[in-house]
Amino acid sequence: MENTPIPDDIRRYVLTRVPSVPYMEAILLLREKRDVCWEAEQVARRLYLSEGQADLLLQQLRDDGVVQLIQGKTNAYSYAPVSGELAELIDRVAQAYIANLIAISTLIHSRAGGKAKMLAEAFVWRKDK
Repeated sequence: MENTPIPDDIRRYVLTRVPSVPYMEAILLLREKRDVCWEAEQVARRLYLSEGQADLLLQQLRDDGVVQLIQGKTNAYSYAPVSGELAELIDRVAQAYIANLIAISTLIHSRAGGKAKMLAEAFVWRKDK
């Protein structure tokens, strides 16, 4: 199953929105354990990162609309995509990552210099205004 083609929308999401493998792994972790309230220390232990790196990841995921800060808690997050469309796309990205780990990881690493983002954006169909 390692040679399954990666659909264009998933390829585009990975190239334009996933800056690192730890970012992807954080999405997958929080998605899988939706009922858990995650703090940087817990994410750091699960992903073998420093607590500072995990805190930055959680903030970036919040800024990207993947997780939300839990009300009444300090620096605790839960998986909560801002839209059903994003949730569905992340579900598909997760399936693609499991089915084609090497190809998706290679895509993530190919983002260097922003060239991959420019290429992916070149293939986005836009309506004329």
